[in-house]
Amino acid sequence: MGHTRWLTGEEVRAWMAFFSAAALLNRRLDQQLKDDADLTHVQYEILSRLSGAAGHELRMTELAESVYASQSGVTYQISQLEKAGLVRRRICPSGPRAVYAVLTDAGLATLEQAAPGHVTAVRELLIDVLTPEQLTALADGLGRARDRMLGR
Repeated sequence: MGHTRWLTGEEVRAWMAFFSAAALLNRRLDQQLKDDADLTHVQYEILSRLSGAAGHELRMTELAESVYASQSGVTYQISQLEKAGLVRRRICPSGPRAVYAVLTDAGLATLEQAAPGHVTAVRELLIDVLTPEQLTALADGLGRARDRMLGR
C-alpha cells in the first residue's frame, strides 16, 4: 500500500464542519418537511425534480441519477408517493423496461404547499448564515467535489 496522506488540522476541521453541518441540515430539513407536508427530504426532492421536468415526468433511471439515489431506493420512494396519490407510474409502450414517474395534480399541490416552508428553512439554516463570498466558495468547492465523484 502507498503512503497515506493524513489530514492536517485545518483539513480535519473542514471535514468535521462539513460532515456535521450536512447531517444536521438533512435532519432538520427532514423534520420540517415531515411536520409541514408529511414528506421526507428525498420525497420532496423527487417531487421537485418531477415538477421541473417536461410533462412533469422522468424515466425512473434518470430520476434516480438526479437525486443521487439507488434505483431500488427511488423505486421504494415512488411506491410511497404513489400510495399517497402524489405520483403515478407510466410504462412506455416502446419498451417494457422504460418506466416513468409522473407527478400528479395532488403531487404538484403538495409540492407547492411544502415549498415555501422548505425554502425558508434552507435559507434560515444555511444560506443566510453565510456571506456571499462564503456561498460562492461553498458552491465552487462542493461543485468540484461532486464533479470528481461523478467522474467529470
